[in-house]
Amino acid sequence: MTESGPLRGSGTAWDASILHADLDSFYASVEQRDDPSLRGKPVAAGGGVVLAASYEAKAFGVRTAMSEGVARRLCPDLIVVPARFEAYSEASRAVFDVFDDTSPIVEGISIDEAFIDVSGMRRIAVSPEAIAVDLRRRVRDEVGLPITVGVARTKFLAKVASGVGKPDGLLVVDPDRELEFLHPLPVQKLWGVGTITAGKLEGRGIRTVGEVAALDQASLVAIVGTAAGRQLHALAHNVDARRVTTGARRRSIGSQQALGRGARDLRELEVILMRIVDRVTRRMRRADRSGRTVTLRFRFGDFTRATRSSSFAQPTSATGAIQEVAGALLAAAWPMIEVRGLTLLGLSVGNLVDDAVAGGSQLALPFEAAASTTIDGALDAVRERFGAASLTRAATMGSNPDIGVPKLPD
Repeated sequence: MTESGPLRGSGTAWDASILHADLDSFYASVEQRDDPSLRGKPVAAGGGVVLAASYEAKAFGVRTAMSEGVARRLCPDLIVVPARFEAYSEASRAVFDVFDDTSPIVEGISIDEAFIDVSGMRRIAVSPEAIAVDLRRRVRDEVGLPITVGVARTKFLAKVASGVGKPDGLLVVDPDRELEFLHPLPVQKLWGVGTITAGKLEGRGIRTVGEVAALDQASLVAIVGTAAGRQLHALAHNVDARRVTTGARRRSIGSQQALGRGARDLRELEVILMRIVDRVTRRMRRADRSGRTVTLRFRFGDFTRATRSSSFAQPTSATGAIQEVAGALLAAAWPMIEVRGLTLLGLSVGNLVDDAVAGGSQLALPFEAAASTTIDGALDAVRERFGAASLTRAATMGSNPDIGVPKLPD
């Protein structure tokens, strides 16, 4: 779903370059992803208390933090599954890998949402909206989860936009039409407006953001207090000077791909792994980081998981070297995969160091590997200029739906 059209104005595409990305009903969506029999049904993750409800359950009034008893009375057909925090953490890491691959400026807010500043990408991307479209596609294809993205000039409005755009949507707010979008919304859309504050405002007949904006700051302070009054006055006019800020550098860089439940042979998995390695190593070089430990993550057809790891003597970001180790780990795990089936394949490179700190450690690799890093750099330069799909490895062409193989004449 895309709802950007009605909010178009005359502003340039890059005036609004803050994304708020928010996974939809995160825990419940992971459960529906991992167990196809739950898809399209009312599902709650938890036990005793609802931690997350699917949109099918929300339609009956089931909400987060509701007791299971109340939820079952509202929705007699509700399916309650135990929370699997390891699975949710794994899915969160995979989604944040996509975020980090989208922009170097990512501010995580919780396990399932983040602000992303893409303003520095105007030389290599068409528009923030196009970036958001690609982000949503990748989260769906690589992680198997729905995500909603709001795009706006401020963090506050980007978060409001993602809330309005749910579920599984994209909403772009043009800077020329911010207040046109914001003012008809209920006061609960303003940060800091909970049940008590909303009650105070509604007691004065104030139900929309526009009605809040019509009041002067002194009047708002008199109703809700000094701090809240000042904040609501600013937000009602979309005044939010906060920038997207990044935290500590990540200790690993990775990517993964959901595979569905169909049977795949070893050669197909090798090709998929090759594409994953390409993505991961390109991100490592873009961040000027190298790593020592290669880890493969497997999710099997019976919902169990396993990891396999191997480490280099020296850190590297060379695609060939990491592909060789990853391929060996996959081959060693193949007997287990053949018996249990595989629904997800992931790879991460850990024990990361900055290339400046590593002090040219990749030169300690054999000559062939050092030559490979030169080729990697040339490929990276072409992809940065012409897009990631401008080059692909010959071994992956037949399995990549985005690459058309020309038909030779008879």
